[in-house]
Amino acid sequence: MSQQQSTGPSWAWYRPMTARPAGEKHRTATVLELFFDLCFVTAVAQAAAAFEHEVAEGHIGHGVLGYALVFFAIWWAWMNFTWFASAYDTDDVPYRLLTLVQITGALIMAAGAAKALKDYDFTVITWGYVVMRLAMAAQWMRAARADTERRQCCVRYAVGILLVQAGWVGRLALPDDGGLPVFAVLALAELAVPVWAEQTTRTTWHPHHIAERYGLFTIIVLGESITAATAAVRTALDTDTSFSDIAPVTVGGLLTVFAMWWLYFSQNASGRLTAFRAALRWGYGHYAIFASGAAVGAGLAVGIAQSSGHAHISDNAAAAAYTLPVAVFVTVLWLLHRSPGAARGIDIVWGVAVLAILAVTLAPSPVLITGIITSVLVAVVLAADSRIRRSRADMRENTVR
Repeated sequence: MSQQQSTGPSWAWYRPMTARPAGEKHRTATVLELFFDLCFVTAVAQAAAAFEHEVAEGHIGHGVLGYALVFFAIWWAWMNFTWFASAYDTDDVPYRLLTLVQITGALIMAAGAAKALKDYDFTVITWGYVVMRLAMAAQWMRAARADTERRQCCVRYAVGILLVQAGWVGRLALPDDGGLPVFAVLALAELAVPVWAEQTTRTTWHPHHIAERYGLFTIIVLGESITAATAAVRTALDTDTSFSDIAPVTVGGLLTVFAMWWLYFSQNASGRLTAFRAALRWGYGHYAIFASGAAVGAGLAVGIAQSSGHAHISDNAAAAAYTLPVAVFVTVLWLLHRSPGAARGIDIVWGVAVLAILAVTLAPSPVLITGIITSVLVAVVLAADSRIRRSRADMRENTVR
């Protein structure tokens, strides 16, 4: 009997942290995971808001770099919890308490996100990140104690995490001009830990559970974009801006976010998580998905501010702050969802859509045109999927005959 099907409350005072079956039936996100995501969105919102402010003030290069660095910490901490929970979620009291410690670290990160992005002062966000990662190392040590089959893998995770955290803390003592190269080295070390650890024995992550968790966080990120745009519309209207002035940006932004959601969920994600290499590609690729998805809201807010005369950048710069994240989202989604045997025609459609989104940066009403392009892409993808399904159904019918 699985933990989800047992009688009584799902949580317990203590359970040995043995690996959960990768093929466990009816595996869905838990209420603790949903709470974890809800608290994490605070950090995403703070990073996106700080990025929006930097772009609106004309500090585009500075803002993009700071946003990329801050979002790495947010994404990596979330991703590590998600994959660990997929394999070892015991839902007992020690597991819950350590997860709440991780949530506390996420809130500390949120408090330091704006200062890190604006001033490259990573003191607060580093300590929040380290709190999360130390709790994660403790979880891995629990798993190493109980799961003898994968003990070496779990110990490697714990040791790798602890060593890299020592590096992050040590980085705080470096002068400002030495911080970025060391950040890059430590980020690569973080990315290398799962590759190194999983060389011994694979952890038993659940494909459907992972796909659901990533889908839920994508919804949260896109929802944050809607929230940021709504706040920008309200601010513009409060300053006596006519809605007709911001209508093209507002309508185009909604069309784009709706299309991004539709495109993301138009494919069977769990069916692509068939092996460790595919899962690694999927998991790491979502850094760009999540970061660009949240940045779209910031770019949309800047576009609304520009239309109402409250942004201090050129029209083309404001357009680029919106179209570039959309282009990144569509490109990476295309690469992640692309099947080896995909028809060449649909690949061409995706590529043309990306080029068109980039091209409209210099056109009038770029946000509205981007919304139209992404909506057309949805229609084409749906038509292609429908044709493929009909073809497969005909083949099955002919086989039966």
